[in-house]
Amino acid sequence: MKFVSFNVNGVRACSKRTLVEDLRALNADIVCLQETKATPEQTKEALIDLSEYHVEALGAVKKGYSGTAILSKIPFRSVSFGIGIEKHDQEGRVITIELDELFVVNVYVPNASSALKRLPYRSQEWDVDFCAYLKELEQRKPVVICGDLNVAHREIDLKNPKSNYNKNPGFTQAEIDGFERYLSAGFIDSFRHLHPERVKYSWWSYRAGARDRNVGWRIDYFLVSSSLIERVIDAEIHNDIYGSDHCPISLRLASSPL
Repeated sequence: MKFVSFNVNGVRACSKRTLVEDLRALNADIVCLQETKATPEQTKEALIDLSEYHVEALGAVKKGYSGTAILSKIPFRSVSFGIGIEKHDQEGRVITIELDELFVVNVYVPNASSALKRLPYRSQEWDVDFCAYLKELEQRKPVVICGDLNVAHREIDLKNPKSNYNKNPGFTQAEIDGFERYLSAGFIDSFRHLHPERVKYSWWSYRAGARDRNVGWRIDYFLVSSSLIERVIDAEIHNDIYGSDHCPISLRLASSPL
């Protein structure tokens, strides 16, 4: 089973570039998109050429903001939107589908924002409640979590750690601690598990030619329940694919432990 996650930074704009061709080339069973910046109807219209997929989409109350979508070639048992807490569910950040043997959770984690003004909300409320939601799901079956988690976990995960630490969103200790909460809860960073020392990024600022110079951050992840880790065949970052300020990432699971 192959999964792809991609923060498209506007699904309507990205679909006018090479999104459809790129997703066809990646040929995933399940695709999770973040930051669609569209209503569910607009998202489905932008993805209409991908008729091989069933599309579930979620928008934010605020128009043109946030938003997520899941595209699946695999029939699933159920779909749910949000995490059941109204203050978090206004921004269209979480879609969960239930497959026969696992849950897939697509998430676009809130950014701490300029001057770190949303850091208390992100670290003290969102990370706590979202982790609790994941553990509740895991009581029923294993979980695959993917998306833009808006945090670089370690210094290896961004080009300039020292100049960003505790100064800019995405690499404050509070956000790092929030990510550690997921790991302590038993979820495993699949890419770092397979590639302990590989330097590869999934997001680049549009400023100062950052992508051309590979001044990037790894803030997009596939986390998996520990019971799934022996089934992880591959976890990759596809930084040869453009169309957004992020690039797609992928995960492949074997049908049984290797």
